Amino acid sequence: MTEAPVHEDEAHGGGLGTRLNWLRAAVLGANDGVVSTAGLVVGVAGATESRAALLTAGLSGLLAGSMSMAAGEYVSVSSQRDSERAALAQERRELREQPEAELAELTDMLAARGLSPEVAREAAEQLTARDALRAHARVELGIDPDDLTNPWHAAGASFLAFTVGALLPLLAIVLPPASARLWITVLSVLAALVLTGWWSARLGDAPTGPAILRNVGGGALAMAVTYAAGSLLGAAGV
Repeated sequence: MTEAPVHEDEAHGGGLGTRLNWLRAAVLGANDGVVSTAGLVVGVAGATESRAALLTAGLSGLLAGSMSMAAGEYVSVSSQRDSERAALAQERRELREQPEAELAELTDMLAARGLSPEVAREAAEQLTARDALRAHARVELGIDPDDLTNPWHAAGASFLAFTVGALLPLLAIVLPPASARLWITVLSVLAALVLTGWWSARLGDAPTGPAILRNVGGGALAMAVTYAAGSLLGAAGV
């Protein structure tokens, strides 16, 4: 009998999807930091060459963006966590009040996944005997009671990701000499967008070419629009 090959480099475990979602969110957060801050500082650069003005605008955009991302993620994930807790509380109540109906429901769900009725019933009974709430949470609700979403982790990750992304255009616009800062910023941002576009596509098992083109095109358009607006305002003396 030939044993099944073991793939030592293959990721397993129920937390893989969660880790990929966190990583994808970090990449997208960094991408937002790059694009939004680049658009801001390039727009200001179209109106003035003052390093102090560029630093003030870029730093303000970085702090406002990172705090906004963190607050939004905290509120969103807190609502999700509340929903998960409410669903678990309801499931716990149903298991206490109507255990037979819940056992039949679990059996039906396991059978719907391809098990025969007999095997599904036996599996449902074993899972219920071991931990009924965990079984229903995972099979029926798709929730791991031991690993509920954490709003503070989500907020911190969003804050950090946006800040890391925003630092690139901020440093690129304030460190080089005035004659080169615009092109250095544009090229640095486009290179970063190529990287984040490629990475996000790889995480989603999607073609990398279209993802990179969309990412770079959107970032280039944002910088072009804000630079044009800044130049017009600067020429008008605003």
